[in-house]
Amino acid sequence: MHGFRLSIVALCGMAVAGAGMARADTPVTIRAGFTVITSGYSPLLLEKKDLMPNFGKTYILDPRHFQSTSLELTALATGEADIVSIGYSTFALAILNAHLDDIRIVADNNQDGKAGHKSVPFLVRNDGGITRVEDLKGKVIATNGAGGAFDVAMRWMLRQHHLDDKKDYNTVETDYANMGAMLIGRKADLIIAANPWALNPALREVSHTLFTAADAMGPSQMTMQASRTPFLDKNRAALMDFFTDAMASLRWFHDPANRDEAVTIVAKVSKQPREQLAQYLFTDQDPYSDPNLRPDLESLQRSVGVMRELGFIKDDVEVKKYVDLSFIDEASRRLNK
Repeated sequence: MHGFRLSIVALCGMAVAGAGMARADTPVTIRAGFTVITSGYSPLLLEKKDLMPNFGKTYILDPRHFQSTSLELTALATGEADIVSIGYSTFALAILNAHLDDIRIVADNNQDGKAGHKSVPFLVRNDGGITRVEDLKGKVIATNGAGGAFDVAMRWMLRQHHLDDKKDYNTVETDYANMGAMLIGRKADLIIAANPWALNPALREVSHTLFTAADAMGPSQMTMQASRTPFLDKNRAALMDFFTDAMASLRWFHDPANRDEAVTIVAKVSKQPREQLAQYLFTDQDPYSDPNLRPDLESLQRSVGVMRELGFIKDDVEVKKYVDLSFIDEASRRLNK
């Protein structure tokens, strides 16, 4: 009986070990949040699986669409997503309000006004009598949401010209898609002109740029990829493969030699007119994306400081405490050697 019990224990141990080996051989599913089809780890990457040799072997990419980066953060906090794209404003709130101390910035997503690339413009009507920022006193300003990245840039520009919300101007929240119609219809005096809506011929005919986000903030880290340490630590080897494949794929999409095919892929996935996308996509009219996926941490620190000055957060955040760039460092090493 004693020997029998030992045999059962040994068999159980082998079974557990075998199960562990099976789990180790199972690809890690990466639930990746995105808001814009051309940013983050979106379905675009799945259209070029030939650039992702580790897909299906060590990881599986499961893109999940969200309407906003704040909803992505909620999904990350509740365990419904593993990697998400978040704005600098969402990042600060994640730490100070949601108390996600284990959140980590792992890669760049896009940067505004960097390396000669376009900065998002804020438009006014040609016949609105607004030629200086000071002329916005008493006016109505359209925003996509208080505390958002472009909203912060707008408020910071107005603050530098001694204009404060509610006291000197009023804001109305709406989607980017509605802003052009609001300016044309005189329901707002200043709007955020994000692509592709900024390309509307009717809007371009009646408006001009008063200032850009870069005029307010300088070149800035608008959005970045973030995850949490338990997921990163548990799946480090698979994530090294994933980031290597993702970096190679994103480099392909941003390579001018591949632009024609890349735009066609985006049009197919997003179901947007190719002619419209071709006006700006993967050019210097698009936000900048670092080829090594390296975020601008100094810019990020400045932006967090602006949020504090505007009263959106009460305390500062030491950005470098919440960064893990080991994955993109390894990916760069593998691809650049």
